[in-house]
Amino acid sequence: MSEEQYFQPVRPTRAYEAVVEQVEETLARGALRPGDRLPSERDLMSQFSVSRSTVREALRVLESAGLIRSRPGDPRGAEVLPYSTKNLRKPLERLARRDGISLSELIQFRMILEGSANRLAARLRTDEQVAALEAALERMREAIDEGYAAFSAADVTFHDVVAQASGNNLIQVCSEVVRGAVLALIEDKLQRAPDSVALMRKSVAHHAEVFEAVRHADLIQADRLARCNLYEYYASYVTEESKPMLQALIEE
Repeated sequence: MSEEQYFQPVRPTRAYEAVVEQVEETLARGALRPGDRLPSERDLMSQFSVSRSTVREALRVLESAGLIRSRPGDPRGAEVLPYSTKNLRKPLERLARRDGISLSELIQFRMILEGSANRLAARLRTDEQVAALEAALERMREAIDEGYAAFSAADVTFHDVVAQASGNNLIQVCSEVVRGAVLALIEDKLQRAPDSVALMRKSVAHHAEVFEAVRHADLIQADRLARCNLYEYYASYVTEESKPMLQALIEE
């Protein structure tokens, strides 16, 4: 009987990955700022003691991540780009979709995020954003007769406007990623639900309550509605053992 295999062969770290790691650390501690230039390819080859192909592969990875802009043959070296929350999207998406993170954890995090987004939106929203929310809500009503896909798109628009009204870029990015991860896990069940029209109508009613709380600057109510509505909508999709971690966010 053969022994069970627990481990995979070890892959040596590639040289370009070590270069990428050092550059990322340099940017993170602020030694190089947006608009600054990395050393030329020749200087990087000398400093890292690696080949030109290794340097170019590292630059390609860094550019793909949105950290630098590199022009072939530019003697000045690659330009450091301003930080953008868009750079968070891919690693957050990978993290949110890992097997080690449960649906209940994602829902709990979404309850926290959307509660905070609603609270901030109720405090900071502009007249234009209130009008955009009202238009998104009306579009949700219209989309009920068009089916789940159209309704889901209108629903996303409503939440995007709330997140934008919060004025917090991190909330916007994280909310979008977590919402997508949750829907990816249960979207098929939602689409096939026998009472899908009733669910959409209930969702519109919930969103209308949020709209009123945001419009009237009721911070506490806006926060509470997000948590309670999400719990009501998603609690049936998690195990009984997981529900207390969600209920903790709606108990007063």
